[in-house]
Amino acid sequence: MSVASPISRLPCGSRFLDLSHPHVMGILNVTPDSFSDGGRYGQRDAALRHAEAMLQAGATLIDVGGESTRPGARAVSSVEELERVAPVVEAIARELDVIISVDTSTPSVIRETARLGAGLINDVRSLQRDGALDAAADSGLPVCLMHMRGEPATMQQNPDYPDVVAEVRDFLLERLAACTAAGIAAERVILDPGFGFAKTLEHNLSLFKHLQALHALGRPLLVGVSRKSMIGKVLGHEVGGRLYGSLALAALALSRGALILRVHDVAQTVDVMRMIAAVEAAE
Repeated sequence: MSVASPISRLPCGSRFLDLSHPHVMGILNVTPDSFSDGGRYGQRDAALRHAEAMLQAGATLIDVGGESTRPGARAVSSVEELERVAPVVEAIARELDVIISVDTSTPSVIRETARLGAGLINDVRSLQRDGALDAAADSGLPVCLMHMRGEPATMQQNPDYPDVVAEVRDFLLERLAACTAAGIAAERVILDPGFGFAKTLEHNLSLFKHLQALHALGRPLLVGVSRKSMIGKVLGHEVGGRLYGSLALAALALSRGALILRVHDVAQTVDVMRMIAAVEAAE
């Protein structure tokens, strides 16, 4: 269930992430337009309460995002994104003992949230925005690189791959090399296949089936499929009815070596993780 890594403890700001076992990352969208929970946690106090609830439910990371990256989402300015994210990161860092991940592609947000106590940069654009690589390198924080073609507003317009697994692998390998060249050691990098980003249902299912092929890159894998449209298309459920599909994919991701599960439903996913761990630990 775990992925081999050159280091067993990943420094994340003032805290460490134990890479010897899997983790649940709780999603905290401080946006008005995210596909599942947009508008629910836009105020700092509501966001802090939700972060605390996810921590108590077993999350070891909280992923704070101020820009919706759902298909067709509008772009937000760096000022607007920072105004949404910074107060929440500052409050969580002050009040809770948890690793804060910041879901951002914006250099100014990377720099400011690192100063405020973030422990991980989670970038759907793999640090390709101008200045993002330098900002991440200067922060000293680990980064998560995700596969995506184009931008959220246009990424689902007829995506096509001769071999989606090879495309994702090669892209992540190239971005890993770019990080190394910028001074971000490979040991500081986590990889995300990018389920639902510039991929059809068939692409997502094939990529999930062959997830273990990405272990050849030698870095921990983060999987984020919670409540996504691939579940809705298979099961015929709207967002609110996708819990069981999300949990099924969580179990499959763990069986294929994922180390971090990025989810909305923390308590239920933690139960899945603990049950699998108990079976694997038995004689």
